[in-house]
Amino acid sequence: MITRRSFIAKSSLAIAGAGLAPKVFSNSVFQNNNNLPLVISTWNHGMPANEAAWEILAKGGHSLDAVEAGVRVPEADENVITVGKGGIPDASGKVTLDACIMDEKGRAGSVTYLQHIVHPISVARLVMEKTPHVMLSGKGALEFALDNGFKKEKLLTKKRKEEWKKWKKEYEEFSVKINIENVTEDNHDTIGMLAIDKDGRVSGACTTSGMGYKMPGRVGDSPIIGAGLFVDGEVGGATATGSGELVMKTVGSFLVVELMCQGMTPGKACEEAVKRIAKKIPNYQNHQIGYIALNTKGEYGSFCIQPGFNYAIKTPEITELVDAEAWLKKL
Repeated sequence: MITRRSFIAKSSLAIAGAGLAPKVFSNSVFQNNNNLPLVISTWNHGMPANEAAWEILAKGGHSLDAVEAGVRVPEADENVITVGKGGIPDASGKVTLDACIMDEKGRAGSVTYLQHIVHPISVARLVMEKTPHVMLSGKGALEFALDNGFKKEKLLTKKRKEEWKKWKKEYEEFSVKINIENVTEDNHDTIGMLAIDKDGRVSGACTTSGMGYKMPGRVGDSPIIGAGLFVDGEVGGATATGSGELVMKTVGSFLVVELMCQGMTPGKACEEAVKRIAKKIPNYQNHQIGYIALNTKGEYGSFCIQPGFNYAIKTPEITELVDAEAWLKKL
């Protein structure tokens, strides 16, 4: 069975072999020197996602179009086991997807527990643009997607199905209770993306297949505005990845943006949001949370609970994968 640790280890080796080994930085201020645009996203699968977003940003396009195009890349990649098609299913064997999107004007759209649709981020954008609502869920989200031209597809791949059957057998044999602490080892590496275009407009997107082998019906932080993603066009944006329950309990992404509004740099704001989790939530050290953030000055930063989280950054001068500083490493 693929686990979060084995996935990251294999991915890191592949990146190193391609000459893209993550760089490690202290939690200082990264500034783009007003040399916009800029795009930042979570994990190593953010590298190809950033390239797709950059195609739009480099032509002077809107950051909203860029983040949608960017995260659609891992949504369609069957080798990414935490997003879209090929994602790890829930305990019943169903692949259920969550996503949200937000622009600099405060407009937002979200879908939860969506099945059969490869690109939930694009459905979320239509919820934002074509309905008076922010969030649609389950059958309602699916019907809305189909009514707007999306096609049903099989999201559970043969490989993921075989792994799920093996997992199910093991859990039934040993009568292991399904809970957050015994499923977090399964890769739960949401892609969250933030972009600022040449005109200074900030947008964000977040999309995931959720925690591997989660309880049917579970929805994490990723589609929740203020938890998995938040954007304030006058301040900046933030997005989260990891054990979503911890992010929801602390309204993490909103907290990061609010701290930036009060004057903190993106990196320090992310660190403070992680410290809030460490202070408020028991057994936080058994989980991973990673935040990334950027502000309207073109500064960006990140912080996480434990070593192992990385993020992708692309500017006119930089294309890098960076290891974020970790709270447990500082203790």
